[in-house]
Amino acid sequence: MVRIERFEDIEAWKKARQLTREIYQFTREGPACRDFRFIDQIRSASCSIMSNIAEGFERDGNSEFRQFLYIAKASAGEVRSQLYVAFDVEYIAEDDTNRLMQLVHEIMRLIGGFIRHLDQTDLRGRKHNSNSSTPGTWN
Repeated sequence: MVRIERFEDIEAWKKARQLTREIYQFTREGPACRDFRFIDQIRSASCSIMSNIAEGFERDGNSEFRQFLYIAKASAGEVRSQLYVAFDVEYIAEDDTNRLMQLVHEIMRLIGGFIRHLDQTDLRGRKHNSNSSTPGTWN
C-alpha cells in the first residue's frame, strides 16, 4: 500500500501543478494575454484544482478530504470548459487544446480514483487515528 506523507506526494496534485504551469504559460502570450477576464477565470480554476487537493489533505479527515477532492474535480471540469472557450475564440491551437484536455482528463481520473479509494477504506483520516505516530501520513 502506498503511503502518502505530504500532499506533494499525490499524483493528481503533481499533474494539477503541471496543468497550472501550462495554463499560465499559454495565457502569458498570444491573443489570450489581453483577455483579462478569461485569464483570471482559467487560472483561478486551474489553481483551484491543486489548492483543493492540498487543503483537503491537510484537513486530516477522509470525509473532508473527499469533499475537497470533489471540489478539485469540479474545478477541472471548469478548466475543460474554459479550454473550449479558448479554442473556439482561437486563443489556443487544436493540438495544444487536445494536449491540455488529455491532462485535465487524467487529473479527473486520478481524483476520481482517489475518491473511490477513500470511499472504500475503513480509515477515517489522521485526526481520527490516535495510533498515528507520523503526523501527515495517509495509507
